[in-house]
Amino acid sequence: MSSLDQLQPLISPPPIGFWPPAPGWWLLLLLIPLLAFGFWQLRRFLPAKRVAATAEQPLDPVRVAALAELALMPKPYDGAPAGAWLQQLNGLLKRLCRNHYPYSQSHTLNGRKWLAFLDNRCPAAGLTRWMILVEGAYKPECKLDDKAIAGLTQAVDTWIRKHV
Repeated sequence: MSSLDQLQPLISPPPIGFWPPAPGWWLLLLLIPLLAFGFWQLRRFLPAKRVAATAEQPLDPVRVAALAELALMPKPYDGAPAGAWLQQLNGLLKRLCRNHYPYSQSHTLNGRKWLAFLDNRCPAAGLTRWMILVEGAYKPECKLDDKAIAGLTQAVDTWIRKHV
């Protein structure tokens, strides 16, 4: 006979009932509603959440001058050649980029790289779809319809206002 056979069987503890809870639980049961009521009353003294103003920030003088120059450029309506106007737009954008991004060498870019550079600075303007901006100055008798002129002017205006 081994020594393990001589051991008595284990006695299982009596089952612990759910009710009545221990004294600490009674205290917690009273404390939770009191804390909830206290926080509900305390919210009156917390500062109210302020809604951030979504208005645009005032523009710096360089952008204001650029927008004024854009507005004064004669637009080629009624089938007039648009090459000179497109060159003026490109010149305005290049001057702004040279002013705002002096170390990017943006004034040396042309074609798709130039439009990609502009779109990287302000995707909201969507200037990459206006390939005529870079190609139109080199096409003889380039003409734009009124809708294209308005769209390109709006895209350049958006770029001037919102580029980073």
